[in-house]
Amino acid sequence: MATGEGANDWSDEDEQPGDGGPAEAARFVSRQAGELAQLSRIHGHDMLAYLLDMAKLEADEIARRDLTSKL
Repeated sequence: MATGEGANDWSDEDEQPGDGGPAEAARFVSRQAGELAQLSRIHGHDMLAYLLDMAKLEADEIARRDLTSKL
C-alpha cells in the first residue's frame, strides 16, 4: 500500500508491484471484518459484531464500486 502524503490518492498507475490497490484492500478488509464479526458473535459481543458487519458491508460496496467503474 502507498505510504506518506497522498497515500489515499490511488490510481492504477501509482500501484507498486505487490500492491493490490484499493479494491483488493477493500476485499481484504471485508474478509477480516467478517471473521471478526463472527468471532464477536460467538462470544456474545453483539454490538461489536453489528459494527463489524457494517464495516464489511461498506468494504464490499467499495470493492463493488471499484469493479463496476472499470467496466
